[in-house]
Amino acid sequence: MEKLTESMKKTLPSLLMVTVGAIAAAFAVAVFLVPVTILDGGVVGVSIIISTLTKLPLSVLTFVLNVPFLLLGLKSLGKRFLATGVYSMALFSAMLRIFETFDQATEIPILACVFGGVLLGFGVGLVLRGGGCLDGTEIVALIISRKTRLSVGQVVFGFNIIIYGTAGLLFGWDRAMYSLMTYFLSFKIIDMVEQGLEQAKSVMIITDDGKAMADAIYQRLGRTCTMMEGAGRISGAKSVLYCVVTRVELSTMRRIVSEADGSAFVTISDVSEIVGNHIKRQPPAAPKKDAPAEIKKG
Repeated sequence: MEKLTESMKKTLPSLLMVTVGAIAAAFAVAVFLVPVTILDGGVVGVSIIISTLTKLPLSVLTFVLNVPFLLLGLKSLGKRFLATGVYSMALFSAMLRIFETFDQATEIPILACVFGGVLLGFGVGLVLRGGGCLDGTEIVALIISRKTRLSVGQVVFGFNIIIYGTAGLLFGWDRAMYSLMTYFLSFKIIDMVEQGLEQAKSVMIITDDGKAMADAIYQRLGRTCTMMEGAGRISGAKSVLYCVVTRVELSTMRRIVSEADGSAFVTISDVSEIVGNHIKRQPPAAPKKDAPAEIKKG
């Protein structure tokens, strides 16, 4: 019972962030952007184009088009991410359906662009911080970034340029420019809320059993750790693990540490630049006799 209560305490804040974020993002899209034909990026942007041309419900299109990307992310990001992603996308689609009945906030495109972009960025940032996802292109971008030298942000931006180019051909280039402006505004707000789409994080873990922790990280994230021997003045001998992960993987990293060693001391820092391929993910594999960590003494 105590473990269940403790698990709920850890899950509820994330669930609340995902819920508030999905509602805010849906409100921004349905009340500010869609009525003046300003597009969001990614799957939502594609859904807006199809809905405008065919009159199919935007809420249904958004969820249906995201399903293949969720299934694609299952293998790479795990069942927990899939569950959170399904919840956030389903809630986003349901709230779109509700907010479609609301009157538009403004008929002036520049106001819709600014206020819709800010609110959308705030909502998406909360969802990402809570471990959820509203757009399947992020999942594809993360997978592509692991196999190439492109960052997640660069891949997403590439997708969006194609979408906005299509919007310009169909609805006029002024709508494409408004959409691009909205994208930059929302991305900046996401950056403030969640430190950016491709932001890497360095994680340092001080634990009693470094090998077990390193094995768990490798099995669930496919990340190798650098392991060093350390000693606390009072606590005695410790293992110090250093690992670099992406933003999407950070919530899973927190769970791994909490489940493996509740007494572990963890610090998480932003990484401004990475030289080399350390951020590239290796496919998870069964642990071998040798620890999947680089061991340094001193």
